[in-house]
Amino acid sequence: MDRNKFSSVAHRQHAFANPINETKLMKMIGIAAPKPQDRVIDIGAGKCELLIRLVEKYQVKAVAIELYEGAIDEAKRNAAGRIPVGSIDYLVADAKSAVLEFKQDSFDLGICIGSTHALGGLEATLGALKGLVKKNGYILVGEGYWKQSPSSDYLLALGGAEESECKSHADTVKVGEDLGLIPLWSYVASDEEWDDYEWLYSLSIENYCLENPADPDVDAMLGRIRSWRRTYLQWGRDTLGFGLYLYRNV
Repeated sequence: MDRNKFSSVAHRQHAFANPINETKLMKMIGIAAPKPQDRVIDIGAGKCELLIRLVEKYQVKAVAIELYEGAIDEAKRNAAGRIPVGSIDYLVADAKSAVLEFKQDSFDLGICIGSTHALGGLEATLGALKGLVKKNGYILVGEGYWKQSPSSDYLLALGGAEESECKSHADTVKVGEDLGLIPLWSYVASDEEWDDYEWLYSLSIENYCLENPADPDVDAMLGRIRSWRRTYLQWGRDTLGFGLYLYRNV
């Protein structure tokens, strides 16, 4: 089963592929206060809904980096008729290679929400964005954090994850501080937001499999989502958090 296909189906009804609600997300964007023609880069941009809205509201010029071509195809369909052609430069590429194509200090706002793995983790992502974003520009990242120490059973259920892969909320903020960034704002997902995200994620797969019984991936998709749902309810809801972190580059 193609993992990108699974993720695309699971997120087909999500506006944004993370549990932070739209009001919180757009408030943080408002703090950064993009101006017309500001340049924005989004690493792991997915369906590009955030960039589309930034173009709609602030008339920015944007670069979207996304490894999954299907997500970019959907982004282009969603953008049609909403924003001027050419407002977003879509790059289907590995992020580590793609970011090397841009000059330092090229952007006013750098974004990476839920995709820091694409650049090798949180510290590497913040370091890369610090170089790409102009002085006094803004960096917005979304990252998982531990609400409490994860049990060994939970880490095993996550595929053999290690506790070192996430930090506490406070230590996540501190990663940016240690790189010389100024933390300006943070929101974390509430239990209700997590439930909204996870149940819609699960529902989307369940409904797709009901609607497409001839898809050869149905059994694998159902097995995976039902295992994930049990994992979320047994451990994840109380253990794994997700935060948005806004920094100023200096």
